Amino acid sequence: MENITERPIPPWLEELPEGAFVSYDPTYPTGKYFERFKEDSYEGLKFYFYDPTEHGYPKKNDYPLLIFLHGTSNSLVGELCINYSGAEMYSSDDYQKDLGGTYILVPIANEYKDEEGNIQGYWDESYTEPVTALIDNFIDKHTDGVGEKILLGNSSGARFTFTLGKKHPDKFDILVPVGSCDISPDETMDKWDELGVTLFFALCKHDELYKFEEQAVPRFERIKAMKHSYIFTPEWTYNGDGGVASINFGYEIGQHCLMNEVQMNLMFDDGTPMDDQLPNGFTGWLKEELNRRNS
Repeated sequence: MENITERPIPPWLEELPEGAFVSYDPTYPTGKYFERFKEDSYEGLKFYFYDPTEHGYPKKNDYPLLIFLHGTSNSLVGELCINYSGAEMYSSDDYQKDLGGTYILVPIANEYKDEEGNIQGYWDESYTEPVTALIDNFIDKHTDGVGEKILLGNSSGARFTFTLGKKHPDKFDILVPVGSCDISPDETMDKWDELGVTLFFALCKHDELYKFEEQAVPRFERIKAMKHSYIFTPEWTYNGDGGVASINFGYEIGQHCLMNEVQMNLMFDDGTPMDDQLPNGFTGWLKEELNRRNS
């Protein structure tokens, strides 16, 4: 067993409230549900997908489609990207039951390391049309049709969520960017309102890559003015054991990894919600939003 005393000390340790402790690993399983996903490709882009009709749900043409967009470098870890993107646990029996069955799609960017070891090929605007075409092809080839299309992006995938929502506002119903301050301009939000798009914006107040007060807070008034939006901004990012998350691989990004909380369904291991305003977790919020849309 690893000795956690050998882990780097997080730079924000002295900022923690009294009684808080540091947790170095998510408590949800990794790899437990990989066998539920299949692999395919379209026009040079690989993707993983989960089909609820192969796991006890009847065939129909209006299951929601959850599209998870991974963060930078996550494509380089193979099928682990299913977990890193936040998608794996949403194929579990409990999450699927909460939502009444959903398709899950995980597009994979063509990332690589250049000669200096830097990651290239991560999500940017050049992927907009290829990924949109991939989604359409997936629906045509692997489903009998879908209902709401939900984009859930992590880090650079969150930035790409905003990009797709801006370029194709009519193609996606719910946007869930997690860990990005590249928030779309007012005119795009006006279009989303016109089309009935819902925005669930998630960012930790101690995010290491963004200045919360300077980059995020000034946009909250406009987000709140949307017809359908929710802002989730916890003070700290937690693991299921109740500890503040530390992921330090040369650079501390524990608070940037808020998608880990979303993959935990915003619930601690003891069943306590991480946000009192979301007592049934993210699946509870999403279920209510889907019911509203279909009522």
